[in-house]
Formats: sequence, C-alpha cells, structure tokens
Amino acid sequence: MSDVGVLIGPTASGKSALAVALAAAVGDVEIVSMDSMAVYRGMDIGTATPSMADRGGVPHHLLDVVDPWCEHTVADHQAMVNEVLADISGRGHRALLVGGTGLYVRAVVDRLSIPARYPEVRAALEADPDTEALHRRLSELDPLAASRMEPMNRRRILRALEVTLGSGMPFSAHGPGLGEHAPVSWPIIGLELERPLVDRRIAERYAIQMEVGFLDEVRTLAALPEGLSPTARQALGYRELLSHIEQGVPLETAVTEAITRTRRFARRQQRWFRRDPRIQWISVDEAGTSGLVSTVATALGW
Repeated sequence: MSDVGVLIGPTASGKSALAVALAAAVGDVEIVSMDSMAVYRGMDIGTATPSMADRGGVPHHLLDVVDPWCEHTVADHQAMVNEVLADISGRGHRALLVGGTGLYVRAVVDRLSIPARYPEVRAALEADPDTEALHRRLSELDPLAASRMEPMNRRRILRALEVTLGSGMPFSAHGPGLGEHAPVSWPIIGLELERPLVDRRIAERYAIQMEVGFLDEVRTLAALPEGLSPTARQALGYRELLSHIEQGVPLETAVTEAITRTRRFARRQQRWFRRDPRIQWISVDEAGTSGLVSTVATALGW
C-alpha cells in the first residue's frame, strides 16, 4: 500500500470535493494541492480554492502560500511538495496530491530535473508580444518541443525558448522528456468526464464565482502596489476580468471569454493526461463525485 496517491482531472471535475470526502473517510489523509494558481494569496474565488469550511477539517497544503506579485515556478512547487511529503510521512499520515496542472504533477511524480533559469534571456523574450511568432521561432530551434505545446500557450513557449537559448541545448533534450512514462510506485487516479458536462460545469462555476465576489477579488488584486506577477495575471478568469477593469472590456464579454478560454484549457488538460498510460480512469457522471469515495479509495489501495 502506497502512502501517497494522486488524483487528477480537468478543471471543474470535482477533484477538491472528492479529495476532502475521501480524506475524511480514510481518516489519516492530508491533501497537497498541485494547482499552479491556488498557491497565490488572495486568488481564492477564481481558483476555486476550498474554503476552510469546505475543507472539512482535512489538512490542506500549498494553498495561499505565495504572494501574487511573486513568480512561482515548477521547480519551486516541486521543492515545496517534496518538503510537505516528507513532513506528512514523518507524522505517519498519507498524502493525496490533487490538481490539474499536469506539469506540476509530472515534476513530482517523475522527479523531473528542472532546467535552470535564464532571467536575461527571459526578459528579452517577454518583450516580444507576438506569441505565435515566438512559437514559430521555437519550431525552428526545437521542433520537438514546439510540437508538444499549443501555439498560443505563451508561458510554456517562453520557458522552452528561455532554456533553449540560455543553455544552448534544445528544451526537449533536458531530461528523458515528458513522452516517457516510467513505472511509478504511486497510484494515479484520473476523473473522466464527458465534454458537455465539463463545459456546463465551467459555465455554472463562473456564474457562482461572479455572484460571490470574483470581480471584487480581482479589483483588490489589481490595486496592489506591488502589482501582479505575469503568471498570476494570466490565470483563468483573472486575465479576462483584468481586461474589464483596466481596459474597459464589457463585463459580459470578459466573462464569456473566460468561459471559452477555460473550456479550451480543460480540453488541453484532458489531452495532456490522456497521454499518460499510468493513469487509472474513473468516470464521473451527472450525479457528480459523491458516490465515488469507495471506488477511488479502492483504486488507491486505501
């Protein structure tokens, strides 16, 4: 029996609620967030970070731990997760890694060697606003890396170019590559939902978030004297509401764009996870995740 399990799935798949229910049922499980945006303080509504009430007394780690004006990298998260896992294990408890940021999960599960940072190269690249042009440049320098990412995924494209130019080696040459799926000792469970269900849940979640103060949350963040990091500004929903606050984009248009971008992101998540043959998939239907606790616990060997 492994003392670490992994629960993944697309945004709005019900991972957080299921994780809490599972941890409460098993009794000695602590939850470790693998969400690249939920780490930021003050970004709770838009990232659907579980409230203290929703956590049901279950210990959660790596939520609200980084100021929103700071950068938070894959390597940062990998190091933080490893430290948390050692602490949980030292107390004789089990850990459940939960999240939808695929690269963060792979970095921990596969103990990836993260390439170095090259700040000056990165700054020069960020000065170019044309993401598609940057992707074309990456295609010339590292066709393999370029083929593995969407032409408009600016964050990943910038990172690949930064490493390729800074190190003098193709980004795809660092480590065994994400196409490799070596055996792991931790069970990985994936929540599988039909696309229409995911689409509807995303729209419904935005409606609820707007009702409970998402716009005010973004206004507060936009007014911070330190500003927001480039990564935080690109978070789903935040980028669109910032365009409303700072550029006057109509609110209805901003929310519609947020829903559209989030649905596209969910599809990318599903494609990313589908490439990993180690994931055991469990179907989620209209009834949601309420009846899945025993199924997931069994799959995890708990």
